[in-house]
Amino acid sequence: MSNEPFVVIGSTGMLGRAVAADMRRRGIEFLAPTRAEVDLSKLETIDRLPQCHAIINCAAWTDVDGAEGHEAEATLVNGEAVSRLASRCVGGVYVGFSTDYVFDGRSTTPYCSSHERAPLNAYGRSKAYGEELLELEHTTWLNIRTSWLYAPWGKNFVLTMRQLLFARDTIKVVNDQRGRPTSVEHLARVTLDLIDRRARGHWHATDGGECTWYEFACEIKSLTGAPATIDPCTSDQFPRPAKRPAFSVLDLSKTEAELGPMPHWKDNLADVLRRVPEGITHA
Repeated sequence: MSNEPFVVIGSTGMLGRAVAADMRRRGIEFLAPTRAEVDLSKLETIDRLPQCHAIINCAAWTDVDGAEGHEAEATLVNGEAVSRLASRCVGGVYVGFSTDYVFDGRSTTPYCSSHERAPLNAYGRSKAYGEELLELEHTTWLNIRTSWLYAPWGKNFVLTMRQLLFARDTIKVVNDQRGRPTSVEHLARVTLDLIDRRARGHWHATDGGECTWYEFACEIKSLTGAPATIDPCTSDQFPRPAKRPAFSVLDLSKTEAELGPMPHWKDNLADVLRRVPEGITHA
């Protein structure tokens, strides 16, 4: 790691909180501008950011369904703002995060980091555009694709499902979308390890293993002892504004060759659920 401070954008968000905590644990100095100081929806605030050695961008437009009606806004945050941030890095590295949704979901084998992008929805297109702009940049960058993020804090599937499993008798969860869950704390560790090893270009980082959303929910039920019944359903039975890829498993072989095996999602999930305070759904 460089001795020059990093700038962490979005340090209070679900992922940013984990990155900031792991940086503190490692004794890495960083600056954490507030959203009022650097707002990715307002490019002029990025232009006011002094040129710096390295940026870790944990902020993004993450409302997948909302992007369908606000694609221009999502593309501004996930596309133009990414390019503008990367241009502020001098002599160091821009680090950002992308998504499994840049792929079309038609594969039957995990997507490698060099697979052709073909997003199905506005959110995926906005992230793909950000990737394309990075590839055109002359700066040095590291783009980490990930999926299905969760944590003991924030708004995420694990905390929402935990709440619903105790609040309702029966819930339905889609069983025809397969991917890899990702603990943001694990993702933060992998990110800093990749930076330390001077990784560049596109990489994939998730928990190990794979599952459907239904299988994910069933494991949450098992670990919490919640009484509700979970019924599997199809995506057609649970319509959403944004189309989701049926198969979005990211290939981890490149990352695991560099860092070793990724911990299984069931192990990371159990660790996260053990640390969620009673009565907390999201915060």
